[in-house]
Amino acid sequence: MNLTNLILNTDSYKLSHYLQYPPETRAISSYVEARGHSDHAEVVFFGLQMFLKEYLAKPVTMQDVNEAEEIVLAHGLPFNREGWTHIVNRHGGYLPLLIEALPEGTMVRRGVPVVQVVNTDPACYWLTSYIETALLRAIWYPSTVASSSRKVKQIIRPILEKTCDDPDSVLPFRLHDFGARGTTSLEQAGIGGAAHLVNFMGTDTVTGVLYARRYYGAQMAGFSIPASEHSTMTSWGQDREADAYANMIDKFGAKGLYAVVSDSYDINNAVAEIWGKQLKERVQTAGGTLVVRPDSGDPVETPVQVVRQLAYAFGTHLNGKGYKVLDNSVRVIQGDGISSSDIALILGRLEAFGFSAENIAFGMGAGLLQRVNRDTYSFAMKANARQDTSGTWHDVYKRPATMNLKASKAGRQAVVEGYIGLEAARVDQLAGRANMLQPVWRDGELLQDWTFDAVRARAA
Repeated sequence: MNLTNLILNTDSYKLSHYLQYPPETRAISSYVEARGHSDHAEVVFFGLQMFLKEYLAKPVTMQDVNEAEEIVLAHGLPFNREGWTHIVNRHGGYLPLLIEALPEGTMVRRGVPVVQVVNTDPACYWLTSYIETALLRAIWYPSTVASSSRKVKQIIRPILEKTCDDPDSVLPFRLHDFGARGTTSLEQAGIGGAAHLVNFMGTDTVTGVLYARRYYGAQMAGFSIPASEHSTMTSWGQDREADAYANMIDKFGAKGLYAVVSDSYDINNAVAEIWGKQLKERVQTAGGTLVVRPDSGDPVETPVQVVRQLAYAFGTHLNGKGYKVLDNSVRVIQGDGISSSDIALILGRLEAFGFSAENIAFGMGAGLLQRVNRDTYSFAMKANARQDTSGTWHDVYKRPATMNLKASKAGRQAVVEGYIGLEAARVDQLAGRANMLQPVWRDGELLQDWTFDAVRARAA
């Protein structure tokens, strides 16, 4: 059984839809957007290219058709054997679709289409909506992670610019992806991990690095450092806690940054006594930078207290903006159950104590890659036009009387430059304006291959 059979990559109810359109239909157009309204750009469009290269680039075969027919009929639904056989025989198994999209990494307001898709073969009018399940999933998840990650960046950036001498070099490593184990699958870790890397360069999600390399040509999109976990520290026993830390200095202390989880027994004792007294000289003379990681306690108070304890033990200097920076041998990372609001509180608290935001970095796990859903930004794919056998396009839309939020756009869509950024427009009302929706896929051929550097540059 082929679990990636494209015919079966859909919702059950889609299987009977080929019988439900008006008989004179020859084309259906649909678009994808984050529904609602906003005055500011808040959604990063990202991830479609991964789906195109991994799924649509693989043709449907007659073996897939036969397998799907058996499963669908047993599932209790009609099967469009004629339609899928036509795609195999006429198109070599590649879906006859034109997909237009904004350049990946583009920032848009809600209510602006990011993708539009239409069938290119009149016999396959049913195909546009058939792929909604797979296509929408391929867009909403990476776009949501990239958008949420960018929101954290927007929280960190202003306070870093206020309190740090070189914010541009520090910012890319302020939020680290700890989310691999909190995702539901390897594929989710790769897609979400790559989406985070659109905004930052720190990650422990190796799969995200691989996805950025495979689908966007990024030689190395993210970086990490040697770091301990509780098993490697507690295996020494509580009476040898200082030896466990000393071993980290010996192995990694001269090689740049290295992180040590320090709350196995008592974070205050670890910072004030072991790091701050017993091992202070070894930390400073090693030449690298110890990153102390408190991994429990109050997510706001604990990291602030650790910064203050390290300042007392190791000392600080004032940067050019008048804020305290820890001795170059020590820094802090907070990654336990952290949220964007926690980050804002921590940075605000540190600023109140006179500390630069460069003293601390953050790690997010499930909150970054898993605690999201399609409704986070209200992503939806809706039909907007139908072409009849005479070639005339007819508006298709919904206007629920009880919920205006779910009203959809009518007519073939375009995206144009407006007074406050990109905005939606009808294709038949462009009046010479350039359409930002670009063809990226047609009948099995990738028409635009975005690089990760280009995606990052747009999102920035």
